[in-house]
Amino acid sequence: MSQLPKVLTRLTHTKYNIKTNRVTMGAVIFLLAGCMAVLPESGKQAALESDESVKSILVAQLRDWQGVRYQAGGLSKSGIDCSGFVYLTYRHHFNMELPRTTRGQSKLGRKVSRKQLQPGDLVFFKTGWFDRHVGIYVEDSRFIHVSTKKGVMLSSLEDPYWSKKYWKAVRIPLSHHLSK
Repeated sequence: MSQLPKVLTRLTHTKYNIKTNRVTMGAVIFLLAGCMAVLPESGKQAALESDESVKSILVAQLRDWQGVRYQAGGLSKSGIDCSGFVYLTYRHHFNMELPRTTRGQSKLGRKVSRKQLQPGDLVFFKTGWFDRHVGIYVEDSRFIHVSTKKGVMLSSLEDPYWSKKYWKAVRIPLSHHLSK
């Protein structure tokens, strides 16, 4: 079954350390994952090559934004759209400036199959003749996105609606976009 509850449990137990003891947490992640990056300005540390680290970041982002309502063109907690959520998540947690639109985001990275999805991959859907939707893959066929009806939420690629609308997924090498 899903390991998402385990990730939430681990995140709950490590949240204090991540916020208050960044240097120690970063050193541990560096030793365990072998790759660490310090994001300028915020001083946040993340082992970007580690699936577990990326999952933890994404789960924390979901918890922080869950239920925020959909607003076309929105970029705040008073309202956000799907590409805006992806844009802010990558900007704040991975120090990456992605295009602001779903169309622009769909042109990035390299295409990956559904079977090869990893945490942080962008998943795209064709929801209408010209409409596109984007979310961020977490694990076990689950992705974070902004629903027009329910706002920021977690959904499954196996849900009949999303399975039928699935278009493609892309992987953006996170470590290639870090400022030094």
